[in-house]
Amino acid sequence: MAISISEVTRRADLFFMEKSPIHEAMHRLHRTLTEMNIHYAVAGAMAANAHGHKRTTADVDILIRADDLRRFKEKWIGRGWVNKFEGSKNFRDAVNQVDIDAILSGGFPGDGLEKPVCFPDPEVASKTHDDGITYITLPTLINLKIASGMTTSHRLQDLADIIELIRVNRLDAEYSDQLNEFVREKYLELLAASRIDDDY
Repeated sequence: MAISISEVTRRADLFFMEKSPIHEAMHRLHRTLTEMNIHYAVAGAMAANAHGHKRTTADVDILIRADDLRRFKEKWIGRGWVNKFEGSKNFRDAVNQVDIDAILSGGFPGDGLEKPVCFPDPEVASKTHDDGITYITLPTLINLKIASGMTTSHRLQDLADIIELIRVNRLDAEYSDQLNEFVREKYLELLAASRIDDDY
């Protein structure tokens, strides 16, 4: 059934007020993982929001170690959390009806093939923000999104996110020194694109 425009607007309003089911699921997951002493970092669109690029999303991405994901699932699947399907690494918050996509440390973004940029350990590539949630750092987010966009033709949103992150954080060419060499040239290309004035 199609969702009405008013309902879309209502959901967007809740999201930008940080009162949406997505935010509730993120905080609930934070509490659960923290109680288990599991290191994690929110990634993807929710991390982009934390770093200033405000856009809606329908799920929560978390960076986590494979062993820690296994520990979490052994304790909590069937108790307010459910697997997306049998054997899936991803799961769902059954209370808020929000999907959680697990990103495993050591894997590779985009096409999944080995490359100089990989998903890091959440303990060393994250920072806790004022809301209490741990997010991947901005350089890490940029590395991963550019590597993803560079190696998969259907992930253009990742590159669009970088342009907006550059704009909102007022990044410059020198910022490329903080990035993996694999993505630096693409970063500079996106930096140039971010400076194009659409008013003509």
